[in-house]
Amino acid sequence: MPLTRVTTRAAIGTAAVLSVTAALAAGCGRAGGGTTSSPTSSSAASSTSSAAGTSAGDFGTLSDICHGNTGGGTKGGTDQGVTASSIEVGVLSDYGYTKDPQLLNAATVFTDWCNAQGGIDGRKLVADIHDTELMEVVSAMSKACASDFVLAGSSAALDGLAVDARLKCLLPDFDAEPIMPQNQGSGLQITPYTSNSVYSPYVGYYKWLLQKYPDSADHVGVLFGQSVITDVDDSMVEQTVADDGGKVAYNGSFPISGVTNWTPYAEAVKAKGIKGLTFYDTPQTLAAFEQALDNIGYHLDWIDANTNAYGTDFIQIDGKALTDQRNYADLPGIYPVEKAAANPAMTRLVQLFHQYAPGQPVTLMVEEAFSAWLIFAQSAGTCGADLTRSCVYNAAVKQTDWTAGGLTAPVDEATPLSAPECFDIEQATASGWEPAVGFTANTDGVYSCGQEPADKLTGMPAATQLSTVGESLSDLK
Repeated sequence: MPLTRVTTRAAIGTAAVLSVTAALAAGCGRAGGGTTSSPTSSSAASSTSSAAGTSAGDFGTLSDICHGNTGGGTKGGTDQGVTASSIEVGVLSDYGYTKDPQLLNAATVFTDWCNAQGGIDGRKLVADIHDTELMEVVSAMSKACASDFVLAGSSAALDGLAVDARLKCLLPDFDAEPIMPQNQGSGLQITPYTSNSVYSPYVGYYKWLLQKYPDSADHVGVLFGQSVITDVDDSMVEQTVADDGGKVAYNGSFPISGVTNWTPYAEAVKAKGIKGLTFYDTPQTLAAFEQALDNIGYHLDWIDANTNAYGTDFIQIDGKALTDQRNYADLPGIYPVEKAAANPAMTRLVQLFHQYAPGQPVTLMVEEAFSAWLIFAQSAGTCGADLTRSCVYNAAVKQTDWTAGGLTAPVDEATPLSAPECFDIEQATASGWEPAVGFTANTDGVYSCGQEPADKLTGMPAATQLSTVGESLSDLK
């Protein structure tokens, strides 16, 4: 049985608030996606045999991630959440509202696997699940502050609201997917890909789209569910497209509480002569919008479906529109799920899910969460018996070429506010998501790395740092 402690709280009181925040949460994530279905199952499921030369504690190129005590004895409680026999690790998730189990699955699989190998130098991991119910992220963070050693493999739609609380209690965060700008590149944070609001992560992506479809350069549009988060996303797209030599000629929004007739939005896009469009909302609403485009006979050069749509759900519901509209998604240096059989680390991840969470899919967010757990475990393992927050965080930021054993393109954890360097582009087809036709990889056969950064973004909320709350790294013990 997994060592897991779940913190629950009462449901939110009003349906109106829920309907609004649901779309807000769906629209804000670009890295891990909003689907619980894997983009592919057959290729991944067929690759569950143990990789040659891999021991039980290895993962991809990483060796002996978890193990029993290797000598020197085990100390007692060296920090909050640490005893002689266990380490309590917090996981923030919106599961109570979204019912999306991806982060919980990743926590269960990682802790079960790690504990079966002896844990972290003999200490067993306990995943302390804090359910935010979407709107109660500050309360969830306060509970993590009171009990946990670190956070690992978390993601919450309104995470930016809780950064102050986390930094005031000096809680390191090995985040799966930071969402709000205040949390992207915030203090004491380690992530599976470079994520901040200083530089756009999509400069290479949009440049590729505009070069592949040059007629779209001055005819780019953005359509999004109206919220404070998607307003920021809209501004980022507009600045990135401009830096890439294009122009956003249409900014459209719709009520995030729901749309019953998408035809007026399709007509507005057509009237503006839009040829390339970024869409922020759920896969279901994107499919409905594309069907409206088809109904009026208007076909765009490209649609940036982003990773909200990167999954089988979108493929299944978009139907004929998949052949009439070209849908793309930029994976921010995360290995494509449908190519799992070609990657030893992905093969290992699929194997572990078959063993510890049979029937649950490996998804992009699972990859991100597993990377977060891996870098925490490897960093904690360097501390030996004297396990402290200072030791584990300082070990993590020494990782200047982190790939999670092969799950991601290289990430420099020492410079979280630097420009992202790697990306990979996927295209939706009737048979599933595939590497985009015409996309050229220069790293690991998957990623394009070494992209020139765009100018720094302007008007973006700054990431919250320790100094913002009156703390410093010297306060971390």
